[in-house]
Amino acid sequence: MAARSKARKRAVDVVYEADQRALTSGEALVRALPTVLAERVAQPGTQTSLPEYTIEVVEGVTARLSSIDEALSTYSQGWTIDRMPAVDRAVLRVGTWELLYNDDVPDAVAIDEAVELARSLSTDDSPTFVNGLLGRLATLKDTLLD
Repeated sequence: MAARSKARKRAVDVVYEADQRALTSGEALVRALPTVLAERVAQPGTQTSLPEYTIEVVEGVTARLSSIDEALSTYSQGWTIDRMPAVDRAVLRVGTWELLYNDDVPDAVAIDEAVELARSLSTDDSPTFVNGLLGRLATLKDTLLD
């Protein structure tokens, strides 16, 4: 697995963990994300430290969370953010940030990486859902950017 792919996976892990903490503690996700990120930087939970790209992604998701969630809510036909599986939600938040706000990552790469994460981490239906939603956001990208 390439370094950026591993960094994305770790970012999904952090976003997922923060989402779970926010749901169980009542703490807003935007407050939980920096807390979990700081804990993972201090204690990565693995033998390797948290990659810089993971930190960049999590900080980007944190900064743009309301715009990301608004786009996901608006264009996920029949699915609210809360109804989505938690892993899919984390993958989509990371993928949407890369797609809309990280010009260093080509759109196709952002989508492909998110689909692969969904394939390895979530349900059999998740890759299709993630691909469809991120593909829709990619076609509307110019109208979605603030």
